Amino acid sequence: MQNTAASTPTHCPYCALQCGMNLAPAEGGGVQVLERADFPVNRGALCGKGRTAPAVLERAARLTEPLVRGADGELTPASWDEALDRVAGALLRTRAEHGADALGVFGGGGLTNEKAYTLGKFARVALGTSQIDYNGRFCMSSAAAAGTKAFGVDRGLPFPLEDVPRTGCVILVGSNPAETMPPSLRYFTELRDNGGTLIVIDPRRTRTAEQADLHLAPRPGTDLALALGLLHLVVAEGRTDEAYIAERTTGWEEARAAAMAHWPEYVERITGVPVPQLREAVRMFCEPEAAMVLTARGPEQQSKGTDTVGAWINLCLATGRPGRPYSGYGCLTGQGNGQGGREHGQKADQLPGYRKLDDPEARRHVAGVWGVDPDSLPGPGRSAYELLDALGTDVRTLLLMGSNPVVSAPRAAHVEERIRSLDFLAVADVVLSETAALADVVLPVTQWAEETGTTTNLEGRVLLRRQALAPPAGVRSDLYVMRELAARLGVEKGFSDDPEEVFEELRRASAGGLADYSGITYRRLAEENGVFWPAPERVDDGDGGDGGSAGDVRLGDGGTAPHPGTPRLFLDRFAHPDGRARFVPVVHRASAEEPDEEYPLLLTTGRVVSQYQSGAQTRRVAELNAAAPGPFVELHPRLAERLGVAEGDRLAVVSRRGRAVAPARVTGAIRPDTVFMPFHWYGEGRVNTLTNPALDPVSRMPEFKTCAVRVERA
Repeated sequence: MQNTAASTPTHCPYCALQCGMNLAPAEGGGVQVLERADFPVNRGALCGKGRTAPAVLERAARLTEPLVRGADGELTPASWDEALDRVAGALLRTRAEHGADALGVFGGGGLTNEKAYTLGKFARVALGTSQIDYNGRFCMSSAAAAGTKAFGVDRGLPFPLEDVPRTGCVILVGSNPAETMPPSLRYFTELRDNGGTLIVIDPRRTRTAEQADLHLAPRPGTDLALALGLLHLVVAEGRTDEAYIAERTTGWEEARAAAMAHWPEYVERITGVPVPQLREAVRMFCEPEAAMVLTARGPEQQSKGTDTVGAWINLCLATGRPGRPYSGYGCLTGQGNGQGGREHGQKADQLPGYRKLDDPEARRHVAGVWGVDPDSLPGPGRSAYELLDALGTDVRTLLLMGSNPVVSAPRAAHVEERIRSLDFLAVADVVLSETAALADVVLPVTQWAEETGTTTNLEGRVLLRRQALAPPAGVRSDLYVMRELAARLGVEKGFSDDPEEVFEELRRASAGGLADYSGITYRRLAEENGVFWPAPERVDDGDGGDGGSAGDVRLGDGGTAPHPGTPRLFLDRFAHPDGRARFVPVVHRASAEEPDEEYPLLLTTGRVVSQYQSGAQTRRVAELNAAAPGPFVELHPRLAERLGVAEGDRLAVVSRRGRAVAPARVTGAIRPDTVFMPFHWYGEGRVNTLTNPALDPVSRMPEFKTCAVRVERA
């Protein structure tokens, strides 16, 4: 229904800041973006992607009717009934012939909480398959694994962004917010204006690194050694917080012994970071009363990403940072709902509320909400890359929602080959992405401004996106798709296309879990500008018992007020049963693929400010394409001279998995042993053709951030 208000407060469809914006009717139809200064995260500021987001709502940019592949091999328009019947028929046929686990489901970190929750339920209840995961596995799963080990729970930032300017020092590891989430850069500027310092760790001198008081440029894949070297110096210089370690942690002696094997000169040889810079970083981090370490994809997208993040957490724990005001460890989540997307069940091993799928009590609780037998729920399935690698063999039919793995997955040419080998592929998306173009059925679904739903930003702040305009006549919501498919599969109850109704069920399913949303309602989200989880709902009977759930506000008359939410975790205790944080001993090890004579250089990948993720949406916006029209190869002048390459020359970057071609961009802002390519494009410049799918043994995160390559003139 068309919103008749002058403007509709909502949130950007892109990164995990989930910047607030207002949408108002535009002349000639559609909507325009207006400033929304009352939302505390961005305070009205928007990047170019946010400002131009309505361009993807235009009919010329997006899907407006279902498509089915005909006998001639072409995708042609079809009715919704025909398209859904085809998908349901393929699902039923595959399950009958090959079993439920021959059905795969692949989701996305941009889906709302309601969609992510329903997708997990759909896979396990309507399909009965264990084979579900999502592209958030490629985002911050290593940080999630390390944070859970150390603290007992994973919430990207355990404190709001507003705390960043109030700390004394931030170490920013493998993150470039000046390009990935520009409105957040003001927090680091304010930090320095307030007298704090910023240390940026990145192989490239990025726009963010240019703002730093100290920039450390380690060799890609050596962040683990760097963190251990800093911890060694903290111990050697007597800068540990012994009282904090004794009172609030366990496992210190083992972690200390592991770190002491990484003396400064050894770490310099591994990382290329000079010892004086290591010592200066330790001084800057340890002298203030409060300090933070924030990580992003740089240290996480490695085959040792969990250990690498764990080493940075150990540095924080040894210096007494986590659980103290304006201090601690945090992860800068990337995708729009990367946080909420993994909390509620579309991850291979999880149930709603961050419950583990192999926990009998978790299965009992969620099955009770769903009205099914706990024994009917399948066990954990394959992680994202392992699921994609199994397509066409063990997994024969795939339902994919809100992801474009043909561009975004590692070893992408192989993944594309596996997708092409499927018996049947159904894709629900807002645009005809490169992956959707391979589908047997494409289902056009609603976008952010055309639907209501919740997301959870990088702070753990649950937010309400509001519908601002009606979708085109031929477009339906993802919730509608799952409801209709479930009915065709014989499950006629339990799936709603009303997002608020779904959220009410999600509240019950999450109740008592680590990510407890049970005290959050749409009304509260609208009135309070978001609520930080956990926010449980529990009535205190006033009998002098346990006083209600953690964080309830006692009224003194036997009742409790609504839980206010939890902006800051760990101030009293960590989420382990004993309330203590865990040191985890780790040691440096090489990347899965190191340079050799045939492939003598290192490749690292990342983003540019005017494109987003696989580019499926932003590459349809003229203003953004003008600013960032295509891929490039960034290389140092010394390497360019050795190759006889000038700015703009076509270069081929070659790994053991394939070849990518793009123009040269010669700059002194990168290490001479490293080349960089952004990952937003398909075709000959697709950098993920080159990347290594070697997986972290714990998080199952692929090693996007480093692989061995050679560079030659194309």
